[in-house]
Amino acid sequence: MTTDTLLTQGMAQDRMRQSVIGLALAILLIGSWLALHITTIFFWPFPWSEETRWLLPFAVLGLTWLYVAIFIVAHDCMHGTVTPSWPWLNPWIGRLCLFLYAAFSFDRMREAHRQHHQNPATEHDPDFDAREDDSFWFWYLKFFAEYFGFREFMIVFAVTGLYMAAGAPYQALLMFWMLPSMLSSLQLFVFGTYLPHRRLEEPYTDRHRTRSNDYPWIVSLLTCLHFGYHHEHHSTPGVPWWRLPQLHAQRRERRT
Repeated sequence: MTTDTLLTQGMAQDRMRQSVIGLALAILLIGSWLALHITTIFFWPFPWSEETRWLLPFAVLGLTWLYVAIFIVAHDCMHGTVTPSWPWLNPWIGRLCLFLYAAFSFDRMREAHRQHHQNPATEHDPDFDAREDDSFWFWYLKFFAEYFGFREFMIVFAVTGLYMAAGAPYQALLMFWMLPSMLSSLQLFVFGTYLPHRRLEEPYTDRHRTRSNDYPWIVSLLTCLHFGYHHEHHSTPGVPWWRLPQLHAQRRERRT
């Protein structure tokens, strides 16, 4: 057996391993979001009792993080890295994640993300505020409005009506649906766009025009599922989110 054959087999085995792990993690994260979303909206007794009220912040924080998680899964689907051995499956997982997140269009967002990678932190980057006097909140609102439009609003409005018709109290919808989704959009923006791509006095180091944080593994996971290791992502977009810490560690070793 030749060296090329062994290398090809090894790459195929690695793609299969990545696909199995990626699919398992996607199912776990999507299933966890669905379970907590449905439980808090439909099965958490309302009015909230004194005995359970202290759990409300933890439920909101858990939902916020799971919103971030399913968005990152959808992002990896845009790169085909969730199930590289089954490429046809990536768009469908991505569409499900983005529909659950805020009824976003996967195809439209994938095209915008392609432009982001081709023109990072420039006027041609749909995720970037290219004005000289860019401000955090203006950039965030631009980022949010880029993807949440009339179509998404009408779908969310219709689903809200269905939820209320099914008996969901509006207080639960505000607490466990609207609030976590908005917080997650802010979290994704801060750790996945603003901090990596913002302009500083120190210039960008290469054409990727991005920077990585240096958070410990658990902090990186909790902030943005390792998406804060952003230079690693831009330089090697074929690496899924759960492998970015390894890539980040290798990059740090090369620098030392």
